[in-house]
Amino acid sequence: MNNKAGSFLWNLRQFSTLVPTSRTMRLYPLGLCKPKIVHSNWNVLNNFHNRMRSTDIFRYLFQDAFILKSDVGFQTRGISTVTALRIDRLLYAKRLFFDSKHSLVSVDKFNGELKKVNLHHEVSSEDVLTKETKPNRISSRKLSEECNSLSDVLDAFTKAPTFPSSNYFTAMWTIAKRLSDDQKRFEKRLMFSHPAFNQLCEHMMREAKIIQYKYLLFSLYSIVKLGIPQNTLLVQTLLRVTQVMEPCKNVHVLQMGFRILVDQQVWKIEDVFTLQVVMKCIGKDAPIALKRKLEMKALRELDRFSLLNSQRMFEVLAAMNHRSLILLNECSKVVLDNIHGCPSKIIINILQSCKDLQYYNLDLFNGLADYVAATFDIWKLKKVLFILILFENLGFRHVGLMDLFMKRIVEDPESLNMKNILSILHTYSSLNHVYKCQNKEQFLQVMASALTGYLHSVSSENLLDAVYSFCLMNYFPLAPFNQLLQKDVISELLTSDDMKKNVHKLHILDTCLKLDDTVYLKDIALSLPQLPRELPPSHPNAKVAEVLSSLLGGEGYFSKDVHLPHSYHIDFEIRMDTNRNQVLPFSDVDTASATDIQRVAVLCVSRSAYCLGSSHPRGFLAMKMRHLNAMGFHVILVNNWEMDKLEMEDAITFLKTKIYSVEALPVAAVNLQRTQSSENQPFILGDMHL
Repeated sequence: MNNKAGSFLWNLRQFSTLVPTSRTMRLYPLGLCKPKIVHSNWNVLNNFHNRMRSTDIFRYLFQDAFILKSDVGFQTRGISTVTALRIDRLLYAKRLFFDSKHSLVSVDKFNGELKKVNLHHEVSSEDVLTKETKPNRISSRKLSEECNSLSDVLDAFTKAPTFPSSNYFTAMWTIAKRLSDDQKRFEKRLMFSHPAFNQLCEHMMREAKIIQYKYLLFSLYSIVKLGIPQNTLLVQTLLRVTQVMEPCKNVHVLQMGFRILVDQQVWKIEDVFTLQVVMKCIGKDAPIALKRKLEMKALRELDRFSLLNSQRMFEVLAAMNHRSLILLNECSKVVLDNIHGCPSKIIINILQSCKDLQYYNLDLFNGLADYVAATFDIWKLKKVLFILILFENLGFRHVGLMDLFMKRIVEDPESLNMKNILSILHTYSSLNHVYKCQNKEQFLQVMASALTGYLHSVSSENLLDAVYSFCLMNYFPLAPFNQLLQKDVISELLTSDDMKKNVHKLHILDTCLKLDDTVYLKDIALSLPQLPRELPPSHPNAKVAEVLSSLLGGEGYFSKDVHLPHSYHIDFEIRMDTNRNQVLPFSDVDTASATDIQRVAVLCVSRSAYCLGSSHPRGFLAMKMRHLNAMGFHVILVNNWEMDKLEMEDAITFLKTKIYSVEALPVAAVNLQRTQSSENQPFILGDMHL
């Protein structure tokens, strides 16, 4: 990296907290320290010129910041013993206090003078923010050619401000480069004392999130080179915005420089909050080595974590896309130990971060849900619903909390709007919660009635989503179905941008109408595009096939990768007598009567098919089992992760208890022992549950 690029990167150095600063004021990098009162007019550099009497005074005032140096960048100064106080979001390194009239009194350390500073910014009649004229855009090059000094640029801004404001800073830096060192110092003093300088800074901060990235980078570079202190809100705002800019070469160089500084200074960070800010700002695509170094630094500081630090750690790790199980587990314990009084925003942020990090901590989820359920009466419906949505994203079903929410919906259906209806239906159908609930019918009737009230305004896609959720829950309200099945609605769904998703849901709807108990809708026939067959797993469960072969006496007693009507797929099919006492070879089935055969479907399922930490099937698996039962199958679920852990003998025992009826198990054990003449050890029949 050449000297120019190196100087540019080092000039963006924002680690003023890496060196010791005033004990009475924490200076957080990147502008994250938030004052309790924010004035409408930020006096960004109020009375700055009064304190710039000489170069030495200038350096003294900003000794807590980094000092510009032409060759390599910045050097840090010693420890400041004066008190730093924020004035309109600007930190001054002087002794400051308030007098009885609430005026700010400044103590000049060099001559002991007392100066009163008015904290209120008086807006002149020529305030550029109130001008209604919209002059033509002027480039930074034209400004630098027409103006001879920094004050001339500010005068031009006062007369006719144009967008973007970055052009004015770029023009001022272009002019400053032409000046000698003495002229540059003099012009900077005039610049800071110019009446329009504050308004230009305000314009720049307001435009930071909407201007193009190149203007943002040019303005940030020019502002730093012009000597504006880096602990001001202006510089910190621009630096924060650069962390979320669109990728380009300049942005990449800026981020790389920031990460280099973090890598060099990480062990010098003393404040936990500052460490978390740095971790949050390095980006998700930062090198894994840097992420691990920051993780190690956080682990070293773990004993110093406050409750707020532990709560924020989830969001910090999600921002850098780094799942540190040790940090997450330790912070989870702290959160659970101090759960009482935890704000809803914190709970929502934790759950959202767990989703982003794919962090599944059953104890944490149960603890958070138990707390919400225990304090349910003080929670707003919207907040609880948002938490339930996040739990659904994590695959977690808390029976108590979901029952309480159902009860509130039944008691107060008027509180539902269309967005809430869709979210509730999706959450409860996805987690298959209404299955065997006591107030299932009442809850579904309330939801169907609420949806019916919005049929005049609901979109076709939202109507399909709601009806699809009802199908998963095996409930078929007539009014929504009749409206959805109209030809114009179906035609709109088949021509929309999400046609594939709509076709898939419509096929499921058609399957439900044919297989479920929907007497009044069975005659409806939908003309839909052909749906691809359900794809078998890319790596079929070879162990299950081997176990079935050993258990049943060969591959002739079962079939693999079976495709069924309605685009369903099962991993293995076994055919038995109606009492499930005996397995029938597929060669003998053709001659047997269909009434004398029991078809058995073996489904190899993953963890995601169940609710987290339970054997409760989620919505789609529950519907598939229901439909297979309607097609005459006895369904057996085999958990892939459990089967992989079992030894061959235990796996055979497990499947035997699932396939054969209880009465047939002793006979099956005798037959199995005969087929394994080389093995003399008896099988131990255990009661194994999913």
